[in-house]
Amino acid sequence: MTKKQRALQIIERLKQEYPDTVCTLDYDQAWKLLVSVRLAAQCTDARVNVVVEGLYAKYPDVDALAEASVEEIEEIVRPCGLGNSKARDINACMRMLRDTYGGKVPDTMEELLKLPGVGRKSANLVMGDVFGKPAIVTDTHCIRLVNRMGLVDGIKEPGKVEKELWKIIPSEEGNDFCHRLVDHGRAVCTARTKPYCDKCCVQDICKKILEK
Repeated sequence: MTKKQRALQIIERLKQEYPDTVCTLDYDQAWKLLVSVRLAAQCTDARVNVVVEGLYAKYPDVDALAEASVEEIEEIVRPCGLGNSKARDINACMRMLRDTYGGKVPDTMEELLKLPGVGRKSANLVMGDVFGKPAIVTDTHCIRLVNRMGLVDGIKEPGKVEKELWKIIPSEEGNDFCHRLVDHGRAVCTARTKPYCDKCCVQDICKKILEK
């Protein structure tokens, strides 16, 4: 079985297992997703969803966050960890959105990557979830699972994983596939406990299990 054949089968199995997959960060505007994905680094989405409620209550739009001081933002986002660096990035990102993009989030990878604190993972999430464009989000779940399943071979660097996945994942499937990997990684193919391989919907085609 080639990697592409395995990938297509895994995509279909995960579709059946997690038909209603969505991004687990709460947002109703594109700039809020940028804020949340920055806060989510080394923090759970559930905690981020709680913290941003207080942040948006005080700073309800791009202009308000751009005008806020880093210290004021840090005071609110501290529970997410790395408060100072995250607050600096959020403030700088909002200022750039205001001053360069008229308060609108750009819809190209090139422009998104110019924003402070925005890397390829964040940019891909915005491209896929907000703008409906082809995207592959190589978060920790994605990297762990595609290595275990045999879609990539021992590659841990996010950019290299993304490059390899683009070769075997249909462009229209990438965004939802990555969301389903998060779902599967949390429920079955876990990191902190032994994976529940006996409950796995792809156990018969998973490289990790086949090599046992």
